[in-house]
Amino acid sequence: MAITLTESAARHVQNFLAKRGKGVGLRVGVRTSGCSGMSYKLEFADEVGDDDIQFTSDGVTVLIDPKSLAYVDGMVLDYTREGLNEGFKFKNPNVKNECGCGESFSV
Repeated sequence: MAITLTESAARHVQNFLAKRGKGVGLRVGVRTSGCSGMSYKLEFADEVGDDDIQFTSDGVTVLIDPKSLAYVDGMVLDYTREGLNEGFKFKNPNVKNECGCGESFSV
């Protein structure tokens, strides 16, 4: 069970943590939201929680709560720039349906 970051995503996270001057990694989770049922939540973590499951991908520590892991297991997190737009892209093999805007999903 794991979450993988592409080289581009790992580089972005490492650069951001360096600019912040603190942080242990990236926290990934899901929450109930959106028109398809769930949405992703990402935040830079300053500490490891007692329940956190840890992965290391391309030099970055990825933290996830046990409840979210079932929804994102096997996901690849990428960071892309397309024209003026840039951001994280979620490639989740568990997704059965996504809303039209791509902000929420169901499994």
